[in-house]
Amino acid sequence: MKIVRAKFEGEIFYGELLDGEVLRYEGSPLVIWEPTEEKYSLEEIQLLAPVLPSKVTAVAKNYEKHAVELGVHDYTAPDNPVFFNKPSTSVIGTGENIIYPKIAQHVDHEAELAVVIGKLSKNLTHENWMEHVLGYTIANDLSERVLQGQDGTFNGNFTRAKSFDTFCPLGPVIQTNFEKNPELAIKCFVNNELKQDGNTRDMIFSIGDILCFVSSIMTLLPGDVILTGTPEGVSKVGPGDEIKIEIETIGTLINTIK
Repeated sequence: MKIVRAKFEGEIFYGELLDGEVLRYEGSPLVIWEPTEEKYSLEEIQLLAPVLPSKVTAVAKNYEKHAVELGVHDYTAPDNPVFFNKPSTSVIGTGENIIYPKIAQHVDHEAELAVVIGKLSKNLTHENWMEHVLGYTIANDLSERVLQGQDGTFNGNFTRAKSFDTFCPLGPVIQTNFEKNPELAIKCFVNNELKQDGNTRDMIFSIGDILCFVSSIMTLLPGDVILTGTPEGVSKVGPGDEIKIEIETIGTLINTIK
């Protein structure tokens, strides 16, 4: 199933994407929802961020080649995932504009597979984590590199660099048919030029590794989103640029920087 969150004539609802149409549901997939008989074409509705998380937790440098392109030439993976949080106010949906911060000097795109939590999760295990996941979606973890620290270390301020409003586009759908160890192609285009061309099989820490570690530290709530890292090929973007991210089985996330 492909779950969407949409707006029609000022009313927001969840639905299922079926053959180019959206079947409206009452309620929420995070609690209880039931299908209606109402259907809409994609042209009639506005797709929103597919979920409104209480927090977005993101893993840093989970692809070796990305770590190298950031300047860590002799990268050794840590014992556990290194992560940071992005606020809920950074989330926008496909088609919405990314607002370029006035203080920004160097903003990069980061195409990522995102995991949407389906129920209250604490101390997950490699045996049960899949039961707590609603599905996968696409994310763009936008990052201001000067604020982050451009020397490839963690000496910069990750929270400030990655928490600007609109710095976490999500969507367009939540794909509920997912694999435990997916091998999904991730592509990112800037103004239709291919920049990132990776695959989730190259992640250093698996989705299970990430969820087990993060949930041992903090409780994950229904709707929370986990970003699993970005492959190599990140590049500088600015006002006027269109960023298009494709992940197979999920769809395409498109945003323009203003």
